[in-house]
Amino acid sequence: MRPHVELIHEKDYVWHGAELVGGEGRASERRLSVDEEDGSCSLRVDFHTRWGRGPGVHHADTEYYVLEGSMTYGARTIGKGGYIHAPKGVPVEAITFAEGTKIIHYREYGDAGFDPGATRWTDARDEVIVLDSEAITWDAVPNAGPMPGLFIKYLHVDPVSGFYTRLVHSQEGWSDHRLAHHPCYEEAYTIEGQMEYNFGTLIDGTYFFRPARVKHGHFTTMEGGVTWILRSDGELQNWYTQNEWVRWGGEAVNYGPNGSRMHWSQSSHDLGAGSPQRSERDLTDLRASLAYSREQGGEDADFVPHGHGPDKSLLAIVKAMDAARLQGGHTGNDHEHGHDHLDWGADPHTLEHADERTDSGTHNWGQGRPWKQGDPIPAPILSSLPVRSRSAGRWSTDGM
Repeated sequence: MRPHVELIHEKDYVWHGAELVGGEGRASERRLSVDEEDGSCSLRVDFHTRWGRGPGVHHADTEYYVLEGSMTYGARTIGKGGYIHAPKGVPVEAITFAEGTKIIHYREYGDAGFDPGATRWTDARDEVIVLDSEAITWDAVPNAGPMPGLFIKYLHVDPVSGFYTRLVHSQEGWSDHRLAHHPCYEEAYTIEGQMEYNFGTLIDGTYFFRPARVKHGHFTTMEGGVTWILRSDGELQNWYTQNEWVRWGGEAVNYGPNGSRMHWSQSSHDLGAGSPQRSERDLTDLRASLAYSREQGGEDADFVPHGHGPDKSLLAIVKAMDAARLQGGHTGNDHEHGHDHLDWGADPHTLEHADERTDSGTHNWGQGRPWKQGDPIPAPILSSLPVRSRSAGRWSTDGM
């Protein structure tokens, strides 16, 4: 599977010679993310000269999206916003890219192999899609969340797997006060604009690849809005969380005052206390998101900036222990520690999803899984440190 990449800017990647098998011309690529197991990758490609390749068959599901310049597929030339989706095993016509063209290039479920002049594979399905996305109108996103203001252009949707590629635009002022996780992966490249959220600032040229179930959110859209090309390997279900918290701790082995072992515990609330996690503009937008949700009949709790008020992690533990006591649980040392109302031996299943403590069996942790309405909703993966990130702007405990 691909590693978790959050908001790294394309300029933080080095250039490589583009791996475009069987073509003529010079091009370079930045490897935004790569699956070393099956060759799937997301690339930023620049063409230094005219580059072309004749008809043939790709070894991977292949996509091209033109950021600048133009491409010619068969007899059709398309400029900025041109898009091609070529399923693996399906014959494609000749393609050329003009000198100076810049594209986003995806390969999925296969490597860079290309067989010139090959015929259709027996197990291939679907056909090549060629679009001028500039000529497509924006549609309002259905069930966009608590506020209107998200718009979409569908480029490709796989009717079997639900895998889809689309352009998404968030207008200025759009925000969401909740965090989300999904049953599928989600990746995006920012084409233009700016958005703030818990992992940093989305600006032109930033990219993320987020495996299934990684928690993320608290979005606020800045002046002029933001547009990105976004992909998921399945239907994008949004499962929301509010006023989140994280607690962690441990036992020191070879450090502590006077050489003694020490027990420590900390929460994301501690890190958020005493420092502004969001600008006043962000807070205004998030509160507006909450107000809109309530106008629509939502039962959302008040939005409280991280690190303010009581530590929610402690409140949740106390609540769980009280619940265990009412269910008959009790430990003999309650009075010894002065906690008559607490059961320090509380069943951890009352704190989180019992069947999501591990992800054993046929599913791998962090990978997408088939999910349909009525299935249990899996718990999120809490990620405070992606495998790779060099975020621009703020990156704090808010939204962890």
